[in-house]
Amino acid sequence: MTQKNLIVAFGGVSPEHEVSVLTAMQAMAALEDSSYSILPLYISKSGRWFTGDLLLDLKNYKDLKQLEKAAAPCSFTKNEIGQTHLTEQVKSHFFAKPASHPVYAVVCAFHGSDGENGSFQGICETYNVPYTGSGVLASSVGMDKAKAKQLCVANNIPVTDSLDFFEANWENDQDTILKESEMLGYPLIVKPVNLGSSIGVKRAGNRDELIDAVETAFRYDAHLLVEEAIQPLMEINCSVMGTAEDCIASVCEKPLGTTDTLSFEDKYQSGGSAEKGMASADRIIPADISSELTSEIQELAVQTFKAFDASGVARLDFLVNSKTEKVYFNEINTIPGSFSFYLWDKSDVNFTQLVEKLIAIALKKHQAKNGRVRTYDTNLLNEKAAKGIKGLKGIKK
Repeated sequence: MTQKNLIVAFGGVSPEHEVSVLTAMQAMAALEDSSYSILPLYISKSGRWFTGDLLLDLKNYKDLKQLEKAAAPCSFTKNEIGQTHLTEQVKSHFFAKPASHPVYAVVCAFHGSDGENGSFQGICETYNVPYTGSGVLASSVGMDKAKAKQLCVANNIPVTDSLDFFEANWENDQDTILKESEMLGYPLIVKPVNLGSSIGVKRAGNRDELIDAVETAFRYDAHLLVEEAIQPLMEINCSVMGTAEDCIASVCEKPLGTTDTLSFEDKYQSGGSAEKGMASADRIIPADISSELTSEIQELAVQTFKAFDASGVARLDFLVNSKTEKVYFNEINTIPGSFSFYLWDKSDVNFTQLVEKLIAIALKKHQAKNGRVRTYDTNLLNEKAAKGIKGLKGIKK
């Protein structure tokens, strides 16, 4: 039987780099006894690609600079028959042949920015390898909170009122932006458009706090979103797994935070063990809400998943007015922390089964894509047609 080399890709140029490492470690541990040969693909904070067995041990990530020196640089390559390999670059021995591993499938364990925003998915598409999670479109739109809200509005999915602007707009016309933001009414939530894990997110109760929140968020992104704050607020999340054609919702969760908005610390450092990633956060599962509200949120989660044309597993986060129980879409996480396994575990799907399902979905999508006509035979470039190009020279300006 041909060895099935499963690439687990993680890290990346992102403020959520360390969170990605934790998710990858969990995934690789879950697949330890599987039929796959696990190959880590670690992308450093400088954007370099590495592989090697030392990347399988979380303790080696305590010194990232030393890790880069010790790990093997690598890249995707194509062999003579067009098969994609993960190829190690030889550091020494001029005539040594680099180790090269045929790629069976890729598990994407990135979070935020490069990796979750469609850029790595585009690489996988270019090299025609199966990969878990959403495709380029859903990944990129899901990462862009402003575009995500526009997509929801177009699909009758409720969202909060908001205003988005770029750093150049802020520098040129700060007063107008402040006035338009204040029309939404305090308190306001300020967040980077292209980030996750609540990094750079702040709540503002007056103009001074709003200015401070904007300046803080611009440290992470040049595009910001200002939203009305829901009061009294209850956050409810729900995961969806499958494809836009066939997907199911998990149980709902109610995250518990120490502030009015969940912080990075609430999500990853509140449960005692940082190594558990999102699984360490304080939460109530299933959420202690009515069955009617649970069903509404699950239906909205599935509707949103389909609207984004998402696939694999995603976590849909919703804001709920705890008094009126009115529900608003907050964001979609196309690669949620720890793959939201804690939600599926309550739905009788353990971590190993979850990752196996993600791989199966990726393989099925890849097979369906490659079953279509992907090239078109034409004589456009034959000798006679090529002669016609000479005529184009006369229309150059």
